[in-house]
Amino acid sequence: MALKKLFVANRGEIAVRIQRAARLLNIPTVQAYSEADSEMMAVKMADEAVCIGPARASDSYLNSAAVISAALASGADSIHPGYGFLSENPAFVRAVSDAGLIFVGPSAEVIERMGDKAAAREAATAANIPVVPGSPGRIETIEHALAIAKLLGYPVMVKAAAGGGGRGIRIAQDAPDLRSLIPQAQSEALSAFGDGGLYLEKFIRDPRHIEVQILADGARAVHCFERECSLQRRRQKVWEEAPATNLPAATRAALCEASVRLAESVSYKGAGTVEFIYDDADDRFYFIEMNTRIQVEHPITEAITGIDLVAAMIRIAGGEPLGLRQDEIRQTGHAIEVRINAEDPARNFMPFPGRISAVAFPAADGVRVDHFLHDGYAIQPFYDSLLAKIIAHGETRDATIEKLDAYLAMVRIDGVKHTIPLHQALCRDEMVRDGQVHTQWLETWLAQAPFAPVRSG
Repeated sequence: MALKKLFVANRGEIAVRIQRAARLLNIPTVQAYSEADSEMMAVKMADEAVCIGPARASDSYLNSAAVISAALASGADSIHPGYGFLSENPAFVRAVSDAGLIFVGPSAEVIERMGDKAAAREAATAANIPVVPGSPGRIETIEHALAIAKLLGYPVMVKAAAGGGGRGIRIAQDAPDLRSLIPQAQSEALSAFGDGGLYLEKFIRDPRHIEVQILADGARAVHCFERECSLQRRRQKVWEEAPATNLPAATRAALCEASVRLAESVSYKGAGTVEFIYDDADDRFYFIEMNTRIQVEHPITEAITGIDLVAAMIRIAGGEPLGLRQDEIRQTGHAIEVRINAEDPARNFMPFPGRISAVAFPAADGVRVDHFLHDGYAIQPFYDSLLAKIIAHGETRDATIEKLDAYLAMVRIDGVKHTIPLHQALCRDEMVRDGQVHTQWLETWLAQAPFAPVRSG
């Protein structure tokens, strides 16, 4: 049963990406938009578009009743949530199903289980996947947290049980630190996810962040290899690549096999990502969470495998079985994605909303750009500052970095500050080129030797 009409309940570059996949499958689209987004590229591309509320996300893209009502009124039979907003909200998924619509993604039960990090740890343990030592479930009180931390040994990480993106995370160096940080983490988690639940993990110094892309149809799963996302600022990914660098072949195989095992154990359906931290010192990896949606960085996996992940999840939602065998999935070359944000990296990444006077992403061999910009577009202050993703694909990692560096110099985004100068500096850094980075590396680099902007927007 193929989908007949797809409602896109998101904005920005991912809305454009979903529409392009739907077009390839000959599925008409309806684009949701807020009052602030009426001039968005995705609105212009869609077969139909409908305003779902005021500019504030809570009144539009996060308003599940408004989204479902608009989808029903449009005659759509399905909803694609993209990433962020309502994409990992089990109550929304249940409401979609109750309204007789198809949710493009896993079931509410799977999202609920894997979206709660404490429950996800339990699922990973049951699937015989190593997890970072931590609390067996949510911490109930500060005294409970202190008792667990004493067993784990300091430092420990205080993490939000729900949500992602690094929100709600704090690092406690000792008991007094933990006592003061827990209320802060609870407050941030409640504000970001509507759930103030927390759990504890042992803090592992200088780990790498490696994740595995999976596709599954509820019965069978395959992996599409791994990505490395170790270059992060404030636990937000900045630069991603596939495959991971300097990773032993046996470890790579074990990571990928573990991810498939976990996906099948929870009857996962759609595209998802299993995330790990990797300790170079002892060549060990630990499960940290599963993202039950398409990821921002999915294009680098598409580049090295040739698989359209968004189209695959739409087909699976329409009832098609997984059309891939593991031995059919091959990887070719190396791919790197950099996120271009409307921020000024020379001024501590100050947000920089404004109007783009001119924009140009020249065509180039082996370079893909996912964006939603046009001349005169006004960047809204209400949403994430992501403007575009530039994806370079080459035969080797070195060649890919060279290609990316050359392309960044060709891009034009006038009228606002952006993070292209940061990425140019990273392309030319020796440790980045050698792959000698970890999840704390970028913040240390920025603090100790702030980059000299190569160019400004």
